[in-house]
Amino acid sequence: MGSEKPLILVTNDDGVTAPGIRHLIKIMKEFGEVVVVAPDSPQSGMGHAITITDNLYCDKIKVDGDSYEEYSCSGTPVDCVKIATQEILKRKPDLCVSGINHGSNSSINVIYSGTMSAAVEAGTEGIPAIGFSLLDYAMDADFEPTTEFVKKITNYVLQNDLPQGTVLNVNFPKLKAKNIKGIKICRQAKAHWEEKYDKRQTPQGRDYYWLTGEFVNEDAGKDTDEWALSKGYVSVVPVQFDLTAYQTMKSIKDLGYER
Repeated sequence: MGSEKPLILVTNDDGVTAPGIRHLIKIMKEFGEVVVVAPDSPQSGMGHAITITDNLYCDKIKVDGDSYEEYSCSGTPVDCVKIATQEILKRKPDLCVSGINHGSNSSINVIYSGTMSAAVEAGTEGIPAIGFSLLDYAMDADFEPTTEFVKKITNYVLQNDLPQGTVLNVNFPKLKAKNIKGIKICRQAKAHWEEKYDKRQTPQGRDYYWLTGEFVNEDAGKDTDEWALSKGYVSVVPVQFDLTAYQTMKSIKDLGYER
């Protein structure tokens, strides 16, 4: 980076005016030049979806009246990263941060998360990236206890970079700052959702459904994100976006042949 200030792309999936991203912007301004490109409305659970059949809009806005650039995008979190790097930013950012999400993105939740998909998209473009999430779904959640840890993790990534092909998934327990014990480097816990649909009817008699479910942690390991969060630690999981199951390649090798 030399003497040039780091260029930091900030995005999320809760929408550009969500309290979590406003807190993250405030912190990132201490580290470098901030450009915000975030969805114009909540996009939770969108995963790695992209917009290909509708018009995509990206409007310059001012939320806090500050001097940094800020854009509201009609698309998904991944759209935000794509349009930022292709159309808005004058150079490749030194860091992309996504969040701070209202709610957990630990364990299996990482595959559904728009927050983490934005970070992963940045990673595929060779940009060091971090997804931040707080285990509190409330819109009036207290993000102040995350500040010290966001700064520490951000500074580490800016100073040391990340291995090619990985991004960081960071989750914060819902605790006061004085009660957070520290940071644990973890693996993703094996867990799943036991899901069901709540079936209802409109006044016109048409069926509709609400997805509900219960999170089930199947993993008793003491090296997982779920364990760390339950014990009052910030969990940091390095996530790789190469989905190849290398061990399985060996076990199914007899399937391959040449004609």
